[in-house]
Amino acid sequence: MSNSVSDKDYIVVVHGIARTYRSMRSLAKFLKSKGYPVLNVDYPSTRVSLESLVEHIYKQVAEFNRDTQRKIHFVGYSLGGLMVRGLIDRYRPSNLGRVVQLAPPNQGSEVADFWKNNFLFKWIFGPAGQELGAREKSFARILGPVDFELGIIAGNRTWDPISSAMIQGPDDGKVSVASTKVSGFTDHIVIPATHTFIIYNREAWNQTLHFLEHGKFRRDSES
Repeated sequence: MSNSVSDKDYIVVVHGIARTYRSMRSLAKFLKSKGYPVLNVDYPSTRVSLESLVEHIYKQVAEFNRDTQRKIHFVGYSLGGLMVRGLIDRYRPSNLGRVVQLAPPNQGSEVADFWKNNFLFKWIFGPAGQELGAREKSFARILGPVDFELGIIAGNRTWDPISSAMIQGPDDGKVSVASTKVSGFTDHIVIPATHTFIIYNREAWNQTLHFLEHGKFRRDSES
């Protein structure tokens, strides 16, 4: 975890399930290079329930709440995008800025539904993995619509034909493009990236920065 000295707004970066803050280092470094103080959150994504993970993340983010002169923006990858929604739902910062989600399962995951009773899946993804399904009572669906500036970046490339066979429509190997959306979002864009590697994708980085700074993604028609 790290932050830098700057008079710009804060950015909190949240990794996905079965990952650590190390997986977000490249993106965090990119955002820091643009002058932003970045908090790259670490949390035990496979050990406890999603509600408990929200509490864990909040304790780290709370230090940014004290400076209300600057906004707090969030960038969440995969499960991290749901964690950001859960955090805002329960502990909405008074200085909340914009949010970017990378490949988020906002409508749950069909792949998680299929594998949830599998021993290996349970062992790898823990309690959180059991709450990531696409069914009505999943964590993603309980959160409901958003009422803040939210930009969603979805991928449409896959190296996982088995998982993709379980998913309807274009997907990134884990999440369908359609299921990344949630009622109330501000902007949505699809890029040629897989779920696993979207966080290392230069276009994803640039689009993330553009949304945080302008409240919309950059289209090819823009100069």
